[in-house]
Amino acid sequence: MLQSVPQMPVSLTLINTLALQSADTLKIIARYGVGVDQVDLGAARDKGIIVSNTPGANSASVAELAVGMLLMLARQIPAATSAIQSGEWPRLPGLTLEGKTVGILGLGAIGKHFAKRLVNFDCRLIAHDPYADEAFAKLHNIALVPLEELVSQSDFISLHLPVLPETRGMVNDTFIQSMKKGSFLINTSRGELVDEAALVNGLASGHLRGAGLDAFIKEPPDLDNPLLAFPQVICTPHLVVQTDGATNNMGRKALDECVRVLSGEQPLYQVN
Repeated sequence: MLQSVPQMPVSLTLINTLALQSADTLKIIARYGVGVDQVDLGAARDKGIIVSNTPGANSASVAELAVGMLLMLARQIPAATSAIQSGEWPRLPGLTLEGKTVGILGLGAIGKHFAKRLVNFDCRLIAHDPYADEAFAKLHNIALVPLEELVSQSDFISLHLPVLPETRGMVNDTFIQSMKKGSFLINTSRGELVDEAALVNGLASGHLRGAGLDAFIKEPPDLDNPLLAFPQVICTPHLVVQTDGATNNMGRKALDECVRVLSGEQPLYQVN
């Protein structure tokens, strides 16, 4: 019988000064993904170690999961499935995406894939990104708006941001209370973007109608994490890159970076 392998705690995957202390012959740390927050870039640089990542390799897969969560939340699919399995046959109210406003917070590679997949749902797309591709937004009829406007007008907000000093914990009490009453939050980026206590408050008060979370501050989350107890919250175990396309693309890009460096060439995606 196949057994699932438990995810290693984040604390054991840190590549910090201690981990690099004896790495005297190491040439490159090729991150299998985009995030490099678990690598001490300064420590690697001090030892002459290149750090690279694989931008764009998993963008489609992340966007697809976000769209899937949006649809499941809108039509209460998990609750409907659970009810049928319990012998019930409920008529659960759902939301059509037609005419609804979807806010895309971060219009980079993943945000663009997410937007393109929603175009034919006839919803209103708005986005906030200080470095937004205005030509792309115009082509796909995406309104670029200030953050405050996106938060207050969106029926669904999907996060597609990196963890930076200015984005860490940005979805806090003020952010959530500024969201449209009855709206949904989707996070397929990083758990550190969301103040989980604030999200619990928003859900418990009924201000938010639901949430889709593929990332948590602590992974895996503790079983007593209150977010796991809400039936209107869809939780998945950081599945964004667990597709054939994403793993193949990331593996190929990471391997190519290693080959370039070991061959004396410059990497394409060095981040330090």
